[in-house]
Amino acid sequence: MKRILFLMSDTGGGHRAAAEAIRAALLTRYDADVELVDVFRKYSPVPWKYMPELYPWLVNHSKSSWGMGYKLLDTHRSAKTAARGMYLTMESHLKQMIRENPADAIVSVHSVITRPSMHAMLSQQKRPPFVVVVTDLVTTPMFWYDRRAEHTFVPTQTAFDRGIKAGLQSHQMSITGLPVHPNFIKSIPEKQEARQALGWDSTLPTILIVGGGEGMGPIFKNAQAINALRLPCQLAVIAGRNRQLKQQLEETTWNQPTHIYGFVKDMPRLMGAADVLITKAGPSTICEACIAGLPMILYDAIPGQEDGNVTFVVENGAGAFCPSPYEVADTVADWLHGGQRRLNQLSRNARRIARPDAVWDIADQVWRFAQLGQIQNPRRSFLKELQEDMADLAKQLTSNGT
Repeated sequence: MKRILFLMSDTGGGHRAAAEAIRAALLTRYDADVELVDVFRKYSPVPWKYMPELYPWLVNHSKSSWGMGYKLLDTHRSAKTAARGMYLTMESHLKQMIRENPADAIVSVHSVITRPSMHAMLSQQKRPPFVVVVTDLVTTPMFWYDRRAEHTFVPTQTAFDRGIKAGLQSHQMSITGLPVHPNFIKSIPEKQEARQALGWDSTLPTILIVGGGEGMGPIFKNAQAINALRLPCQLAVIAGRNRQLKQQLEETTWNQPTHIYGFVKDMPRLMGAADVLITKAGPSTICEACIAGLPMILYDAIPGQEDGNVTFVVENGAGAFCPSPYEVADTVADWLHGGQRRLNQLSRNARRIARPDAVWDIADQVWRFAQLGQIQNPRRSFLKELQEDMADLAKQLTSNGT
């Protein structure tokens, strides 16, 4: 039995979701032992070990600073140097991780973890093949790209091009799409079947509003804005674990049939039953919606890493970007005014950019790398590499005139 180790962290839901999707595909097809490790929580010192808790706060309360940080590190040299500095603070923990988790292949599904983990593996005499699965969709952070990895799987052509910019060769990457859990793909029902099971009106166009498992973002304001227009539709609003939001929604007087939910586990059915999805520009949600043929109205994006997601959806005719509740409501009204023909065209556009086979393609390749055996590491001084990285950064700062 081959053992495969996934390196991830719960800083956003996409990393674990990708790892669990590939794990499910591997276990379906192969005799594999698959382990997921939250590197920040289990094998990192302070402050890194608290990143799963800090990340949502940073993204939601300091977006401008987050965007500035993304731009500052959006070169191969700066990301490489930052990863070196990070490794210096995590070295003993990451080496412990390698010792405690022997594997036939290691897969990173987290950008910031990728390069420090590779440094730790190279400190050993031998190491397993190292594979990277990029879980950002378009404007991928440069942390993802490490030429020393055996292979890097990217979701889009733009992500591939950024890998070339980071110094990878074309044969070191494959464009596969983003992995979506096999259970999601096979669980999407026909629209009328899904509506009947949910108890929704089978004749009204349905607008599904979500804000992740925690019910974050302007969910209530978006629903209110649509409600004010008295449109010929029905709403389905997912409050997630946000009990206050759920109560607020339940106490509202609605001008159209409106279905309120807390945390749900049947998103394939909900997406299959809907005609329009209102959400933030998270890569996993976008890919799931495309597989379900569900056009999107995106109301928010994390600066830097999700900006390209908006462009990807809009330029492919699969949705619109509406940063205010009034724009959200006006776009819903415009799409509904176009009738079923307009909604069907948007749905076809979304399906056209879906890649439902991505999870199987990636799982098959990961399994192939797990058969290669251990790799002999070259003997190279970490201090020498660090000096070279610092020299590269100095050249970059000089060329920028700073």
